[in-house]
Amino acid sequence: MSNQLPQKRIALFGSTGSIGTQALDVIRANPGLFTAEVLTAQSNDELLIKQAIEFSPNIVVIGDEKKYTKVKAALQHTHVKVFAGEQALEDVAALDCYDMMLAGIVGFAGLKPTLKAVESGKAIGLANKETLVVAGDIVMRKAVENRAPIIPVDSEHSAIFQCLVGETRNPIEKVILTASGGPFLGKKPNFLVNVKRDHALQHPNWSMGAKITIDSATLMNKGLEMIEAKWLFNLKAEQVQVVVHPQSIIHSMVQFEDGSIKAQMGLPDMKLPIQYAMAFPQRIKNKFPRYDFRKPGQLNFEEPDTKTFRNLLLATDALFKGGNMPCILNAANEIAVFAFLRNRIGFLDMTDLIEKTMQNIPFIEKPTLEEYFESDAEARNFAASLIKL
Repeated sequence: MSNQLPQKRIALFGSTGSIGTQALDVIRANPGLFTAEVLTAQSNDELLIKQAIEFSPNIVVIGDEKKYTKVKAALQHTHVKVFAGEQALEDVAALDCYDMMLAGIVGFAGLKPTLKAVESGKAIGLANKETLVVAGDIVMRKAVENRAPIIPVDSEHSAIFQCLVGETRNPIEKVILTASGGPFLGKKPNFLVNVKRDHALQHPNWSMGAKITIDSATLMNKGLEMIEAKWLFNLKAEQVQVVVHPQSIIHSMVQFEDGSIKAQMGLPDMKLPIQYAMAFPQRIKNKFPRYDFRKPGQLNFEEPDTKTFRNLLLATDALFKGGNMPCILNAANEIAVFAFLRNRIGFLDMTDLIEKTMQNIPFIEKPTLEEYFESDAEARNFAASLIKL
């Protein structure tokens, strides 16, 4: 029986977001296996307070310091310790009170706390792909030095990870990341030019936060995942391929040197890779719906349309160029998505903004961590100046 396993203490960084709330569902369903030891949120104080009252963690951190007093007051009758601010996120990540960090903070903001956890030798359930996009070489090197296992939570990388269990000695020929194609699959630029945020936020298969949903609609998400895969699985740029698979049943595949391909399949549900990462190396029972092969349905595969969805090309360029280019790409994309979600720029303008930023920020072949932070800031400022944010 699985209840002999010691309880794993989970630190949920980004507990109020899409990944965090689903991770808490998994913890709620398996109280014997997991405890929520740390909960952090950037600004959603209401939900953070609710979560803290239900799960009684050791520590909560609210990123937005203006909301500290409110959170502190709401939890004063509990034993929960309350901290606030960006520095507190890093300090708590370095503490010894938890076993595994679930890194669910969106965007570049997730990098510093994740690095702190890696340096402390913690296991990381990595849902924040930007961490590896921005500074993958440094993060993975530190993970090896500190023996910090990184278990991917992204469904595609979780799929590759699952396909590689038991294959450590067998070289990979290539990995094939599947993309749903997003809500605008098959559409052309004359359609996309008029797309508004509410339209772009309707993803056909996955329920996710706003940023990643827009990234899926522009195919940038798949580009970021290509870069993440390179670092996670120690691949060359040319070993990472993308194929559009609208049903999202195959979550990704690995092709070995003998030509054999392994795929990991299942219904599109983020709770599955979250649970897999949290319980690894065990698989634990759940009541999630199952995929049924007897129900007639088709699985389709096609090449991505990079003429229309040029973000995927820009990301591929960044992947091949390396250095600080993925970091620049990511920073410009975060600004572009932010502006699009506020109706400041159009759907296709996002790509132009990213391209211009990549052309204008100086290229550094082997950046230090400090230079990654500088490139990120420069790229953001430049991208923001183009839209007068």
